[in-house]
Amino acid sequence: MPQEIRSGETTTRRAGRAGQAPARRRRQGPPGEPRNLAYLYILPAVVVFALFIGMPLVRTATFSLYEWNGLGASTWVGLDNFQQVFTDPQLRGALTHALVLIIFYSAIPVTLGLLIAATMMRARRMRGLAVFRVLIFLPQVIPMVVVGIAWRQIYQPDGPLNDLLRAVGLDGFARPWLGDYTWALPSVGLVGTWVGTGLCFVLFLAGMAKIPRELYEAARLDGSGPLREFFAITLPAVRGEFAVALTLTIIAALKTFDLVYVMTSGGPGRETTVPSFEVYQRAFQFGQVGSAAALALVLTATIFVVTVLVNRIGAGDDDTTPNPRRRLSRRAAARQEAR
Repeated sequence: MPQEIRSGETTTRRAGRAGQAPARRRRQGPPGEPRNLAYLYILPAVVVFALFIGMPLVRTATFSLYEWNGLGASTWVGLDNFQQVFTDPQLRGALTHALVLIIFYSAIPVTLGLLIAATMMRARRMRGLAVFRVLIFLPQVIPMVVVGIAWRQIYQPDGPLNDLLRAVGLDGFARPWLGDYTWALPSVGLVGTWVGTGLCFVLFLAGMAKIPRELYEAARLDGSGPLREFFAITLPAVRGEFAVALTLTIIAALKTFDLVYVMTSGGPGRETTVPSFEVYQRAFQFGQVGSAAALALVLTATIFVVTVLVNRIGAGDDDTTPNPRRRLSRRAAARQEAR
């Protein structure tokens, strides 16, 4: 009997080794030529990246270590320019304004786009929805310079916005919006909200279109209302689109330049200055190339960190990502057991 057990164990080990051998050979793969050939396929992209992104980034990092006016001799200052970014009140103010714009460029458009897309998916048989989709996405195809000029005219003291307020008896709310120290930055931010909502809306609408209709039907049979359906089915299903929308809108808020340049030029005073506008002013108007390069690198690093953190929202394995189909099937199974 012990001999039979030992022979069975020996046979099992041999079978296991025999089964593992092909897997090891597959992991090893063919010798070097196909791998080298794969590197040749990505070589053009690597060359383009190195020429147009890598080298300018290295040059910018070099400029940030010098005090230079862009024409004459440069002076080595080390990390003084980076210290200035965090100690100069003007630069800190520009960074603070960019953080405020994240609310208008990202938080509000993502929320509005999600709610509008969810509403349209529930009322998708209504007439005129195609026209509404075109109108809400239209700001995305208009150049930002044109958008800035148009809204600058709207915000004028004698512009359409103040005329409308006076026409409805709200004269006390009429003001020179872009010249008001309190309302200038929110006025610019609302333009970003108007532009970004269409992009978020289209992203969420595309994500919701992939959700099977039977999930909503099962939820309604289970007695779920619209709010419960939204949080149990719709929101988990558009997790990836949510991360993409947040990434694009936050980057747009941090690197915004054209709206500020066209609408306010950083005014009144310095109430609407943002990092990108400060980089432009310091490099091309004030002759402070080193300080501008340091601020540009800090802005680039901030965008990179924010992008990585936000993308972790959309990352996750199938076991950790909320699955509305799995959730509903578990609920249905529990209901069957209760019966």
